Amino acid sequence: MDAQSYSTALADLRTVRDQIKKARAALAKLEADRNKRIIQLASYDKAKAERIAPAAGLGVADVVSLAPALAPDSLAADNDPLLQSHKPFTDQDTAETTPTPPQRAAAAAMPSASAHSAPPAAPPAATGPKQQHKAETPRELPSVPVGSSGDAWFAHTQGLASTRPNFTQQARSTVFLDTTTGVLVHRNQTHHLDLAGRTAADILTAVFHTVPEGVERIYITAGHPWHRDADRYPYLRDAVSAWLNAPTPGWRTDTGRGRDRMAGHFVHARNPVGRYMREHGEHHVEIRSVGEWFDVNGDDPATVRDAFVLLWQALRRHWPDAVVMGSPSQTGRDLWTRTIPTRGQHADGFPVLSEELRGLLHATAGQGRNELITPPRVPDQLPQLVEYDRTFAYAKHTWKSPVGTPRRITATTFAAWSQKEQMRALYGCGHWQVRVTVPDTWNHVGLLPAPAPGDRAWHYPAEPGTTFTTWAGGPEIHTALTNPMTPWKIEILDGILWEDGKPLDDWAKKLKETWTNLSAQAHFQGNPEQARAAHLASRAVRSILLYGIGAFAQRPRMVTGTTPRTMERDVPPDAEIIGFDDELITWQKPTGFARDPNAHPEWAAAIWSGARAALLTQRHRDDNTYAGALHTPPGTVVAFRTDALYLTQPHNWPYHHQPGDYLLRGHLTGPHAAPTTEEELLRLRETGRAALTPEREA
Repeated sequence: MDAQSYSTALADLRTVRDQIKKARAALAKLEADRNKRIIQLASYDKAKAERIAPAAGLGVADVVSLAPALAPDSLAADNDPLLQSHKPFTDQDTAETTPTPPQRAAAAAMPSASAHSAPPAAPPAATGPKQQHKAETPRELPSVPVGSSGDAWFAHTQGLASTRPNFTQQARSTVFLDTTTGVLVHRNQTHHLDLAGRTAADILTAVFHTVPEGVERIYITAGHPWHRDADRYPYLRDAVSAWLNAPTPGWRTDTGRGRDRMAGHFVHARNPVGRYMREHGEHHVEIRSVGEWFDVNGDDPATVRDAFVLLWQALRRHWPDAVVMGSPSQTGRDLWTRTIPTRGQHADGFPVLSEELRGLLHATAGQGRNELITPPRVPDQLPQLVEYDRTFAYAKHTWKSPVGTPRRITATTFAAWSQKEQMRALYGCGHWQVRVTVPDTWNHVGLLPAPAPGDRAWHYPAEPGTTFTTWAGGPEIHTALTNPMTPWKIEILDGILWEDGKPLDDWAKKLKETWTNLSAQAHFQGNPEQARAAHLASRAVRSILLYGIGAFAQRPRMVTGTTPRTMERDVPPDAEIIGFDDELITWQKPTGFARDPNAHPEWAAAIWSGARAALLTQRHRDDNTYAGALHTPPGTVVAFRTDALYLTQPHNWPYHHQPGDYLLRGHLTGPHAAPTTEEELLRLRETGRAALTPEREA
């Protein structure tokens, strides 16, 4: 670019800036007019929020916040899902929502896990709808009700248990399509398609013209066709929803059939799933993103096909009837069910917890730790940025999981135990409601998650003297009490305790062996294309375990639907409007927990807790050393990102290519300004990875 073109580009950029400013002003004017009209409609004595919301293109909660008189009188604000805070979806949102928290209740006595005790804190004052909309208001986590009503939660759902399947899973005919180049790979054949506008209808027409014998799964390897009109929508999910729900002549949205068939489209910003069926016939087909399985970095469809073949072959060494299903989570849970013992203690399967306990775990057990630590807790100028990533991390924490009927451990019961009994319980399979106090001399990172403002958001208080109430798993509680610096004060308010078992051990061992074998293939394979395919297959095994564990959490289902604009009064009253055009209104609504026989959020919660604790401290027995954030000097931890740790200096931690080991992934020498946003951190991360030739990608 020369000076003249540079000046021209700057002028063009200023023009775009001015257009954006004008568009924002026009949008603000339209929104003000819309809000004024809503308030006017609310003056009608028979006005209803659920009628006004679709007409305005808003959620019911937004309408009620503008016109509080429309709030239902019969529902309390903190129990009504219609009155929960509403926000537009961003490209990091999934099609899942948080359920209404279980009934809140004050805990009984609150003795400390140490020798101290403290009087119970006053419960927070009730908040109304307006207060709930304030972003700065922290979430209040649910509690187990006191007395017999809470004790009733500690049971299993009648007639619902995970059992070994008595059928053989059927493989699906699959093709791999690059929608940028039009290259289609079907078995050993390669075709070149004309995809026209890359709509779902274009893809279905072209694929079935080329492979008329019937395809049941279309993996998109490149092109992201669901983003083709992204610049027309404020959020990626809106563009994806419009793409999925566009007309598909000869096809309609799948209504589901068979054991492993799911109904309806799955709206996700990055990896959506389109499910279609013939208008006249029984042919079902899915359009999916291969990004569910692994990141494709310019790999052609043939290499992706080879990766799936290698994955299937490797899984068959451990599961003779293994089938690669549509997603890693489906595959992971199917493979797990085929490890359920046919004899012994759990031959009858693993019972599913009560819906109340599942809801409690969903609301109080977070997943990975994602935290950016900014100045003054770290230097304004970082001398270095060093990234360590725990290899195949979750596989390290599957050796022990909760089984059996859970027991409630009240504060009084816990206080009556000896110190040895208390520590044994905290080191076991439990989920605890605690009041936490950060030591006055503390100068390092936070150790326990606390509820932060926002849906399912968490932060990690580290300010000396801070006190907060939260729920946490046994591994994190144990770490807080026995960390190498100074014990934290932990007061047990309530708890859920299970027996220790190994329901996931056989499944995880087989996946770890599969991962090890494929990783070795990738390392020693002389053919570069086959080496790359083996590497992708090893990443797919990681996804099977990672997302298989996430699937046990069984989040509440979300149904997405469309209604013609001419019939907008038929939009379900508890639905949220997520998009609309001249013809259709697109909405979604939660439908609660399904009767899923493989719902075990207690397993996912235990693994996530163990993984978060291992980011803080992890012992390497063979090397007689420790690794993790607490084994770094104070002020040197920049960020946590699920399995990764970002530091201002390197450490000589052992790495033996084993699950859980800390792999050096990036090393960027400074000085560099400390990142203050996630985007800045990710930019530095990519630069650091490019600057380092990693030993082997995790």
